[in-house]
Amino acid sequence: MRKLIVSQFVTLDGVIEDPGGSEGSERGGWAFRFDRGPEGDAFKLEEVLGADALLLGRRTYEGFAAAWPSRTDVAGFADKMNSMPKYVVSSSLAEPTWANTTVLRSDVGDEVTRLKDSAGGDILVNGSAQLVRELQRLDLVDEYRLMVFPTVLGAGKRLFDDGVAAQELDVVETRPAGEVVVLVLRPKRETA
Repeated sequence: MRKLIVSQFVTLDGVIEDPGGSEGSERGGWAFRFDRGPEGDAFKLEEVLGADALLLGRRTYEGFAAAWPSRTDVAGFADKMNSMPKYVVSSSLAEPTWANTTVLRSDVGDEVTRLKDSAGGDILVNGSAQLVRELQRLDLVDEYRLMVFPTVLGAGKRLFDDGVAAQELDVVETRPAGEVVVLVLRPKRETA
């Protein structure tokens, strides 16, 4: 079974909204105020190169599809982002423009479970707050990879919204990355 990995930039108070500032929120752009250093860049490169697919909500997909096709870099990050299979959950996206994109229109739980049961490696979810909440509700997240930034915003969409089911997580890894901290966590699940 493929592993579903939620990868997020997150503030100390759990906000994941608009880290890059492209969404136009009042408090957006907070991630660029901190240096994640070469360790953070290496972590993100390793994460993308190790994934076999992207799963995104429509808004995040549209932002990525507008930005990534024109990007290049020597490390291969952009090539991997542009060439890997992408799945976007949307009932309104008519024609995906980014290469190798499949639109998932029906039941998110069934579609993502089928995707996880298919052959291949890790499935990476970036941004996509609404989709992440649904994946959490359906208990489909296998791992969280969080880059925690030392800032408090006091408002915004949070990784774990009010009303999320209580859940314990195992700490798999922690590491400093410039001015931020990388946390890798896995939900504790009872085994039969």
